Amino acid sequence: MDATVDISGPGKVQPIDQAKGTGAIADPIFVGLLWASGLFVLVLLGLIIAELFKGGLPALQHFGLDFLWTASWNPVTENYGALVMIYGTVFSSVIAVIVALPLAFGIALFLTEIAPQALRRPIGVAVQLLAAVPSIIYGMWGFFIIVPLMAVYVQPPLIDILGAIPGVGLLFSGPPLGSGMLTAGLILAVMILPFITAMFVETLESVPPMLKESAYGIGATTYEVYKNVSVPYGKTAMVGAVMLGLGRALGETMAVTFVIGNATRLSASLFAPGATIASTIANEFPEAPIGSLKLTSLLQLGFILFVISFIVLALSRVLVRSKLD
Repeated sequence: MDATVDISGPGKVQPIDQAKGTGAIADPIFVGLLWASGLFVLVLLGLIIAELFKGGLPALQHFGLDFLWTASWNPVTENYGALVMIYGTVFSSVIAVIVALPLAFGIALFLTEIAPQALRRPIGVAVQLLAAVPSIIYGMWGFFIIVPLMAVYVQPPLIDILGAIPGVGLLFSGPPLGSGMLTAGLILAVMILPFITAMFVETLESVPPMLKESAYGIGATTYEVYKNVSVPYGKTAMVGAVMLGLGRALGETMAVTFVIGNATRLSASLFAPGATIASTIANEFPEAPIGSLKLTSLLQLGFILFVISFIVLALSRVLVRSKLD
């Protein structure tokens, strides 16, 4: 008589040998599906890289490496360079991180250490809802609300106070147009704030209570506990959160397109209009004929943006690894 095992309820039995046979077939199929799922991501990523590189190769062959540090972008003379867009992408993203980082630290500290329990959930949900707002809504809000406020109340005082200082004045020179690098950076800061804040809150909540209670027990203040216990404990995850926010800012398109000014010229001023890689592609891709030098230049810009994002990711891995070591 064959031994049996109950696998599907009372009164329903199946021979062990048959169950083993089914598992012997299902397990390799399951493992194969897992392998296929993992390799699909690599194949898809490789195809995207290859298509961008192939599409932008004619522009690179025509202009050479000068394409990377040429500031001219003139569709009339078909003279294209990526320097203005690379500068605008990196500059606006750095501004966003500089603005968002202290705000994220403050919100995370308030939610984890200071806020009453009745306020933590509403404020936490409100911060998370910021991530659900479409980027085009941020762009419209920035164009109709932030740009006029910057032009009337923010940029003129900064120009009067800081514009005359040697060196520093270069950052605050020019007419108060409202749009520009600083405005784009502020909009991006609001957009990446919920991502950084959410990870900061999770990191701070994972700090063992015993560590914080021990610090409070020897007379440490809330600020000292936050600075010397909570932040050092979660600094690895915090570095990852900041780099995640930076990567999010690098590729943002519509919100930046509304407020950056979309001028393909290089300027050191925070108030000067500029352009990013994503905004340039969004503005000029519909007007680029198939097979034209302009289209290949835009595809090459897309490949450069991918390379910049990859460098940011690699740098974050290096920083996280150094913190772990």
